[in-house]
Amino acid sequence: MKKRLRTWWSGVWYLTVGAGTGFIAMLLFFALAIVAAMSLIGVGIPAIPVAMKLLRHPLRFERRRAARRLGEPIPEPYLSGSPVRDPATLRDLGWLVLHGSVGFFVGIFAFALPLGGLRQLLTAAAWWLVPGGIPSSTAFQVDSWPSAGLCALIGIAMIALSFWAVPFANWQARAAKALLSPRPGARMTDRVVELAATRAAALEAHGAELRRIERDLHDGAQARLSAVVLQIGIADQLFAQDPARARQLLGKAQDAATAALAELRTVVRSIHPPLLTDRGLDGAVTALADRSAIPCTVDVRSSARRPAAVEAAAYFIVAETLTNVTKHAQADQAWITLDGTADTLRVEIRDDGRGGADESQGSGLAGIRKRVEAFDGTVTLTSPPGGPTVLEVELPCGS
Repeated sequence: MKKRLRTWWSGVWYLTVGAGTGFIAMLLFFALAIVAAMSLIGVGIPAIPVAMKLLRHPLRFERRRAARRLGEPIPEPYLSGSPVRDPATLRDLGWLVLHGSVGFFVGIFAFALPLGGLRQLLTAAAWWLVPGGIPSSTAFQVDSWPSAGLCALIGIAMIALSFWAVPFANWQARAAKALLSPRPGARMTDRVVELAATRAAALEAHGAELRRIERDLHDGAQARLSAVVLQIGIADQLFAQDPARARQLLGKAQDAATAALAELRTVVRSIHPPLLTDRGLDGAVTALADRSAIPCTVDVRSSARRPAAVEAAAYFIVAETLTNVTKHAQADQAWITLDGTADTLRVEIRDDGRGGADESQGSGLAGIRKRVEAFDGTVTLTSPPGGPTVLEVELPCGS
């Protein structure tokens, strides 16, 4: 019985609040009608996009309310462009018309029926205490026991009718979901747009990486090897006439070759660190922490091997983040956590620095986000002024 009463009360309350939002919907509809009428003479045209955006604030409240009623989230359907051209705006207007014309009156009845029924019962019970009787809420005088019985029956019927608030509340929530959620197929369209954007970012990042490798090889190893060839050629010419000078040039050529080999190893490590192959992600990240300029603690909660591309991405994310912490955070300590499941790798990097990290200001954070989005992963940055700064990265590992 208590559960049924709670369900009944939740339906009555939902519709009663809906009466308030329905009244607001009516006001908003009339306000938009005035703006539209003014736009016919050219006065209200600039106000239309502003009015459409302001309209979305009460709709967010109604979307959250319906989501709680239905027990499932209702995502926002809006695109990033002009609200006038957004298809969701037409659905918002449909909700204004429907909820303003129906929700207000249904909510009034849901509130009035149980109160009116209770008043009928009280009138039927107390009419004899008042000389001449008491007028009922249904416009007849209760001045005898037969009329009191009729009054009580009407009160019971009104309270019984109020139990229809539950299906009406569910209907109102479903109607809000139908009009205020993304249209059918919109999620797939948004997903295609998102994948196209991440693919373009991945191609851009890949192109930038290739240009960096080419620049490193051209300016570093290639220049040193060219010097080696030149020095060996000169030494060959001088060998018969000036052996000492030739040996000196050969020594310089050996030093240049050694430096070129070191350059090549650096470039190879920047493509795919050998540590990942030899020691796995946890060992490679531990090596990064050991080489860090600030004390860094590594907590490996999942040491399962992931696809090579995912491990390489996580490695470079950690390396770039530690570089940022060293350069900008003014931190005394950093912590790295590797966690996840067979299908997901989660990396958390925390520092006790000054905070205030801003992705829009560069510092490698935008590059980290692009690298993660190329894997359809997510990046969450929390960095209030004064710290701490926490970077959470989640990378899918499935095929």
